[in-house]
Amino acid sequence: MSGHGYETGRLNLPFVGICTFGKYPYVEDWDRIEADVAILGAPFDFGAQWRAGARMGPRGVREASTLFSFGHAGAYDHEDDITYLQPDKVRIVDLGDADIIHTDTIQSHANIAFGVRKILAAGALPVVIGGDHSVNIPCIDAFAEDCAANGPLHVVQIDAHLDFVDERHGVRFGHGNPMRRAAEKPYVGGLTQIGIRNVSSTARDGYVAAREMGSDILSVRQARALGTEALLQRIPADARCYLTIDIDAFDPSIAPGTGTPSHGGFLYYEVLELIDGLARRGQIVGLDLVEVAPDHDPAGVTSILAAQLLMNAIGRIVHHRRA
Repeated sequence: MSGHGYETGRLNLPFVGICTFGKYPYVEDWDRIEADVAILGAPFDFGAQWRAGARMGPRGVREASTLFSFGHAGAYDHEDDITYLQPDKVRIVDLGDADIIHTDTIQSHANIAFGVRKILAAGALPVVIGGDHSVNIPCIDAFAEDCAANGPLHVVQIDAHLDFVDERHGVRFGHGNPMRRAAEKPYVGGLTQIGIRNVSSTARDGYVAAREMGSDILSVRQARALGTEALLQRIPADARCYLTIDIDAFDPSIAPGTGTPSHGGFLYYEVLELIDGLARRGQIVGLDLVEVAPDHDPAGVTSILAAQLLMNAIGRIVHHRRA
C-alpha cells in the first residue's frame, strides 16, 4: 500500500459517497472547467422508437462507475504494463447533466450542445453519456467552431444499427437519424460504421446513401474476419476521430439493458482493442456512449460494461495522446 495514499484520509470505498462518474470531482460552473476530460450526462430518450429508459442511463453508468474509482493510484494494466488514469497525470471532472425539457427535442438537444461547446472551449475531451442515440446529433453540432479551427471530424460509430434514416413522418432528430445528420455536416469528412448487422434501423436506400456520402460500413462478422489491425487500416490514420458507441453494438448476452438489443454483437475486448488502436494511431477528440437503459438490466451488467469501457477508453485516449 505504500505510496498509494491509503494511509491517510478517507478510504472512500465504491459504495460510499455521491455517484459522480468514477467519483471524480463535480463541477457545477461550466465556465470554470479545468480538466483534461469532462463527463456530461445527456438523459434524453424521446427519440427512442421502442423501449424507452435510456434517460436513466447517465445515472446507471455513474453508479456502476464507482466500482472502478481508482482515486488513490490509478489503474494498472499488467498486460500493457501501464498505469492508466493516474490522478497526478489526468484531471477528470463530472459536469452533471444537460437540462432536458420534456417533450422538447430541439431545446433539449440545444442544451446538450451547449455543454459540449463549454467542454471544448475549456480544452477538455468531451465524454457524453446518453440517453438515446439522438444525443449524438447535438454532440456533433457542437464541434462546428472547433472544426473550423482544427480541421474536420471522422466519425467512428460502433453500433448494431446504421442510424442513417433521413426523415420518417417528419422525424429528423430521433435515434435512427444521427449518422445521417452527421454525414450532412461540411466538417465531417467521413464515417466508419462498425458492427451493423441483421435487421437494422435503416432501409436499403439508407445504406446506398451512406456509402455515397462517404461511409465505410462493416458488420460484426466482417470486422472479425478482418481483425483489429486490418480494420484500423480502413480508418484514416491522421483523422480527428469522434467516437460514438451504442451499447447495443455488444451482444445482448453481455448488454441486455438497452432499448433495441440485437444478437450477434461484439464482446468486450473486441471493442476495447479497437478503441485502443484508434487512440494509438490518431486523435480521438470526442466520445459518446448511448442507449444504456438500466430498467431493462436487472443485474446491472450493462451499466457496468458501459462504465468499464468508458474508464478504459478515457485512460487509453489520454495516455496515448501524451505518449
